[in-house]
Amino acid sequence: MPAAPRDFYEVLNVSKSASADEVKKSYRNLARKYHPDVNSEPEAVEKFKEIQMAYEILGDSEKRRRYDQYGMASVSSSAASDANGYGGGFAQAFSDLFDLFGQASRPSGTSNVAHGDDLRHDLELTLEEVAEGVSKTIKFPRMELCTECEGSGAKAGTTPETCPQCKGKGQVRFAQNTPLGTFQSIQTCSRCRGTGQIILNPCNVCNGNGRVRKIRERSVNIPAGVDTGVRMRLAGEGDAGERGAPAGDLYIFIYVKQHAVFERQGNDIACQVPISMFRAALGGTVSVPIIKGTEELKIDEGTQPGQVYTLKGKGIPDVNGRGRGDEHVVVNVHVPTNLTSEQRALLEQLALSAGETVEEHHENQGIFSRFFGKH
Repeated sequence: MPAAPRDFYEVLNVSKSASADEVKKSYRNLARKYHPDVNSEPEAVEKFKEIQMAYEILGDSEKRRRYDQYGMASVSSSAASDANGYGGGFAQAFSDLFDLFGQASRPSGTSNVAHGDDLRHDLELTLEEVAEGVSKTIKFPRMELCTECEGSGAKAGTTPETCPQCKGKGQVRFAQNTPLGTFQSIQTCSRCRGTGQIILNPCNVCNGNGRVRKIRERSVNIPAGVDTGVRMRLAGEGDAGERGAPAGDLYIFIYVKQHAVFERQGNDIACQVPISMFRAALGGTVSVPIIKGTEELKIDEGTQPGQVYTLKGKGIPDVNGRGRGDEHVVVNVHVPTNLTSEQRALLEQLALSAGETVEEHHENQGIFSRFFGKH
C-alpha cells in the first residue's frame, strides 16, 4: 500500500455517487491498463495495488458505507496487507480480473483448486460489554485439513497421482473452428475437477476429500463501541481449501442486546429517572444509573417533567477512538397517589398560598355520593 493513499474514489476515477456497476466498470478498465502482466512500466505494480485496494473497499457495500462515514480510519490493516500481497479480500477482485483477461491470465502450472468457503458467526453482546470492549471465546464448525492424510486425500502410504487428462494443470484447452476463425477456450478438467491430481486410494478418514468437519474454538477481541450490524473479518478462519488451497474467512456479525434501563442513540445513551414532585420543586441531588454503577446528579429547583440532564462522557466509546458519548437523563416527575391527611393538609395550605382554589375533600365519601351528593 502506498505510504499516503489517495481518496479511493479518486483512485478509481469515479464520483462518490457512482453505482456499484460504475465502480466495477472503472476498476476493470484501470486493472486492464495497469495489470503487471500487460504493463511493464516500473510504477504499474504499485498503481495496480492501489487500484486493487480501492476496489476492495468500494466494491463491497458495507465497507464502502463505513469508508464514506469514517474515511481511511475504517480501512483495516488486514485490507492493506491483502492489497499488497494479492490475497484475502483480493479474491473477489481477482475473480473480476479473471473474467477480464480470460482463463489464460491464470499463472501457468496452477490448478483450479477451490478456496475454502467463508463462514458466518453471530455474536450477541450486552451494552456493558460494548461500553468496555470484551474478549469472547467462540465455537464454530468448519472444515479442517485431515490429519490422517495431511490434506492430500490419499490413503496413508500412498500419494495422489497426476491427472492423465490435464497433465496436472487442472485445465483442458479446447479449439473451436467458427466462420470467424479458430477460438480457444479453457475449461476445468472434468476428471480431476481442477485439482490436477487423482486419488486411486482415498484416505479412510476423509474419504479422499482431504478435509474433515471439526469444532473450532478461539478467542476474539471485540473493540469497545461496536454496534448491531458491525461485521468483523477473521482472515483464514473459514473452511480449509481443497488440497492446500487458501482457507476462507470467518465473518463475525455483532448484535447488541436491548438494555433494560438504557436506550442507545449512536454513542450516546439515554435513560428515564423518576423523582418526586417535592424534589422537582425544591431541587437537590438524586442517584442515577450509569453504565458502571450509579452517579449523583444535581436537580435544579423547579425542574419540569421531561427535562433532560446530560452527563458528559458517560456514554459509549467511539469505535474509531474518537472520544466517548454522553448520557442523557430524562426526568419523570412522580405525583403521589395516596396522601395521608397530614400531607394533604400541608399541600392544601401550600396551594392556597400560591393562589390555587382547593376543593372540599370527603375522605370517606362513597362512589354514589360523589356523583349524586350527600343525603
